[in-house]
Amino acid sequence: MVQSMPDIECRMTKFRSIFWHRRDLRIEDNIGLFEASKNSKNLIGVYILDPNLLDLNRTSSEAKNWFLGESLLELQRNWESRGSILLILNGNPIILIPKLAKLIKADCIYWNRNIEPYEINRDRQIIEELAKEKKTVHSFLDQLIVNPNIIKTNNNEPYKVYGPFFRKWIDILNKTNKLNNNLIQTSSTPTKIIGLDARALSSIKNSDLSYCIFKKSKSLFDLLSSNRFKNNNLCPCKPGESHSIKQLNFFINSRGINSYAQGRDIPSLESTSYLSAALSLGTISCRSVWNGAQKSKNIALDEYQINSIDTWIKELAWREFYQNALINFPELEKGPYREKWFNFPWQNRPDWFEAWSSGLTGIPIIDAAMRQLKVSGWMHNRCRMIVASFLVKDLLIDWRWGEKFFMKSLVDGDLASNNGGWQWSASSGMDPKPMRIFNPFRQASKFDENGKYIRKWIPELSHVATTDLLSGEIIPSERKDYPKPIINHKYQTSIFKELYSNIH
Repeated sequence: MVQSMPDIECRMTKFRSIFWHRRDLRIEDNIGLFEASKNSKNLIGVYILDPNLLDLNRTSSEAKNWFLGESLLELQRNWESRGSILLILNGNPIILIPKLAKLIKADCIYWNRNIEPYEINRDRQIIEELAKEKKTVHSFLDQLIVNPNIIKTNNNEPYKVYGPFFRKWIDILNKTNKLNNNLIQTSSTPTKIIGLDARALSSIKNSDLSYCIFKKSKSLFDLLSSNRFKNNNLCPCKPGESHSIKQLNFFINSRGINSYAQGRDIPSLESTSYLSAALSLGTISCRSVWNGAQKSKNIALDEYQINSIDTWIKELAWREFYQNALINFPELEKGPYREKWFNFPWQNRPDWFEAWSSGLTGIPIIDAAMRQLKVSGWMHNRCRMIVASFLVKDLLIDWRWGEKFFMKSLVDGDLASNNGGWQWSASSGMDPKPMRIFNPFRQASKFDENGKYIRKWIPELSHVATTDLLSGEIIPSERKDYPKPIINHKYQTSIFKELYSNIH
């Protein structure tokens, strides 16, 4: 479960404190930072580039590290503009946080809690180390709108199905905020932070951490300069707190949120908020996006607009459902929720996986989506479902291969949401409908009926007639260098169904 906040309070005007940024790369509406600035005499910020969370083979991607690095640059400037500093350290937080606290004689360390198993275990160890030095930790719930401890069934158990979870989640919010137009109270932004005094700064300057301040954040420079993600102009998720606020405001003020219910499934349209990376790394708060939706509802003109806004709110609930699932069932990180899936006889052909990951399956909608991911670091959510279903139920490849590939590629890679989405597509997770197979050709015809999305990402097929483009029935002379389909959808899914019926 999530680590609880100790009871001891730091007293204002007496204590020197550290605020540790993690998945909350912002100043505005940051619960932990607000409490730290309110209760500290001197306060500095720190972010640690944890190798376990930057691993390009397991937990991160070049696109995500680009988003992180650029967001940290802005966050540093925001700390400086308020009178203090943000240190960027590189290494093991279990060593660095206690070391920094001891070095500057900080009494209190503040942070916002995370929900991933690695982070929970890491934080537990840090708290133990800090306790040895009689340092006090204050941790807060910041990345979820509703506290997971209060979303329980009538039997006081965690929810395992989205529908009942959503009804409880929205009921809690409606009851809590009914007197305030359903707006959630946000934390004030500190306009002034009193930083370290000269003696404390000198202690850092004379230590092996001096490069963090006095050599222009070498760790952050190394992260950005070594990163090979260069297509940031094509990535729709823009880093930094200021960009995240602009994207939310544009989504609301342009009325994109008012037509979201219909537009969200059309990958050729710019009809989503593009805030997934911002929510994952916390350059915007979940409360801000909730309040933005509520303000839109208050001025909506008709039921169509209200329904669209409610549809977007349900996506926020999906995010919280998956995070609640990971909190209550941390074993999801390693494998399927439905145990019989451990026995599924995957074919796991490396050549088929390579074709899928390279956008060379010969199935246009699949290849367009995978090329979008490869080039931009992002993929439309409808396409994520299509390519996931294809990998599992057409190619008969273990969904965990796809889950890992997405984390290595996505700018918004998030363990809870990525795992939840893949398990939903594989039918191995918390889904009351165990058998769901997407026909890629029907999906293309329904959601890319003019072929605009396919033509954008597969330009070598731009000359092909739309009917042939969507059906995948492209004659060899029209294909040119584009590959023929590596499988037959109907045949492969029939094999999948037979294998599925025999697992126990």
